[in-house]
Amino acid sequence: MLAWTLKVRVQKLLAHLREDKMKIGLSYSRCVRDIVDGVVDIDNVLVVISRTDFDPRDDKQWASIWGGYHDPYGLSNPEWMAYPDEDEDRFRSVSIELWETGKLHQPRQFGAHPTRRPEIWLEAVLPNSELEKNPSAKKAFEKFKTIAGLSSVELDDKYR
Repeated sequence: MLAWTLKVRVQKLLAHLREDKMKIGLSYSRCVRDIVDGVVDIDNVLVVISRTDFDPRDDKQWASIWGGYHDPYGLSNPEWMAYPDEDEDRFRSVSIELWETGKLHQPRQFGAHPTRRPEIWLEAVLPNSELEKNPSAKKAFEKFKTIAGLSSVELDDKYR
């Protein structure tokens, strides 16, 4: 039974991997939505570069973000409007995990004001020199390479 369960999990991971690579997100609301919906696995996210400036662990700041993206008359694009109120915890949990793992980069915290991009995700493979500078990126990329090695995905020699 355990071997069958493991085999099924590996098959699901491999099927998922064929569709996903390491991701760089360019929209907080749309990226979190994709993670909540299971379109993108949070383990395949290298970073989400957001136009926001908030801490998802802060109740007051979170209420403002949830209202902005969930309320059709909120201050932001209502990317989360179609979701019931009960899903708020899912959105917040993903946001907190991105924050706590260092995967949520908010340039506004440093005085920059990025514009909204039409792209939601970019796919990335980082060279080893860059991975050595960023432990969280290295850990995420090592997980990706392990899964890639179990499937038919082949990485170029310069990225191994």
